[in-house]
Amino acid sequence: MVKTSAPATNPEQMAGRTDFSIYDISWYKPGPRWKLILWFLANSLVLNTYFPIPMALKRFVLKAFGTKMGVGVVIKPGVNIKYPWFLTLGDHVWIGERVWIDNLSEVVIGSHVCLSQGAMLLTGNHDYRRPTFDLTARPITLDDGVWIGAKSVVCPGVRCHSHSVLAVNSVATRSLDEYGIYQGNPAVWVRKREIFA
Repeated sequence: MVKTSAPATNPEQMAGRTDFSIYDISWYKPGPRWKLILWFLANSLVLNTYFPIPMALKRFVLKAFGTKMGVGVVIKPGVNIKYPWFLTLGDHVWIGERVWIDNLSEVVIGSHVCLSQGAMLLTGNHDYRRPTFDLTARPITLDDGVWIGAKSVVCPGVRCHSHSVLAVNSVATRSLDEYGIYQGNPAVWVRKREIFA
């Protein structure tokens, strides 16, 4: 038998402790329940699968669920998108295998952006300073020409400015300057990106 202590009920008892028993996200309403259930099914059957679904069908389903999308968007197998109605994609965006767009908040992706295999755009976090471990959500913006490397993570509130690069397996906790190449955890500026004609 495992002994458990009674949950703290007053501020003095709560000082310095986290209490998940009072965690509450009832304020967060990303959409009606029927829409969430329909999207869960559509995402599982059309996007987050390795079954050879035609690209045109993937784009159609995303648009039907509210994604604003330009032309020439490429979506590889195994992609997971939390809420497509919070997603904007420009022209000729490439979304690689097993990319996870965890968009509890708005994600805006410009044109000619590449999200490589296993990359994650993470808009949600928790306030670790509060005993209630409150959910927080902040938008992400990827400007035109950005490249997010394989298995890299873009954190909440980050903006990757024009043609910046986040190298493989790196974590962007702050915004990236235009044409900057960033690497590491947390990612730091390494050098300038040069594009030759």
